[in-house]
Amino acid sequence: MIDEVKYLNTIHYPTAAPVAHLIEELNRLPGIGPKSAQRIAYFLLRTPHEQAQTLVEAIIAVKDKVILCSLCQNISETDPCPICHSSSRDTTKICVVEEPSDVLTLERIRKYDGLYHVLHGVLSPSDGVNPENLKVKELMVRLQGTEVKEVILATNPNLEGEATALYLHREIAPLGIKVTRLARGLPFGSDLEYADEVTLTRSLEGRQEM
Repeated sequence: MIDEVKYLNTIHYPTAAPVAHLIEELNRLPGIGPKSAQRIAYFLLRTPHEQAQTLVEAIIAVKDKVILCSLCQNISETDPCPICHSSSRDTTKICVVEEPSDVLTLERIRKYDGLYHVLHGVLSPSDGVNPENLKVKELMVRLQGTEVKEVILATNPNLEGEATALYLHREIAPLGIKVTRLARGLPFGSDLEYADEVTLTRSLEGRQEM
């Protein structure tokens, strides 16, 4: 068998079109720089065909089978999603988060029993992200004539997250619905996704009305 290291040393990805294309596509992923893209590409090159095929099928399944819940806009295989469909959730509370991963984070601590709404981003005019680019309209339609008594704004404690929370507060407050914000247990500039369970629990339980 040809030594694996010697074999890889003979490959120069600029002249190997499939490898170059793979590195280029991996480099498009968030948080993946050129060097990381190369490492992943070479790892996949060494991966058995069956394992690579499994990865491909998983990616295709995500694109083919995952949809957005028409109520909360979270990713799901069913509509409505299991959380919106559950009879055990408190339908008088909606927690607004930036991304689907934030729902997983809050569900992990098992301290919140209400519903969710996923914005799929935050306001960032400099990047061309305005309210119409987010799931804000869907939230406002959802709040019309409902039994919702409290909207918890759980956007990240950074400039974009704060701007988004202030905008939503201005839009929701005239409806007579209580609007609260997670307490400052979360350090400014951090992401909800990376908060530990104790900090997140305290932030949720100590939320304050805006």
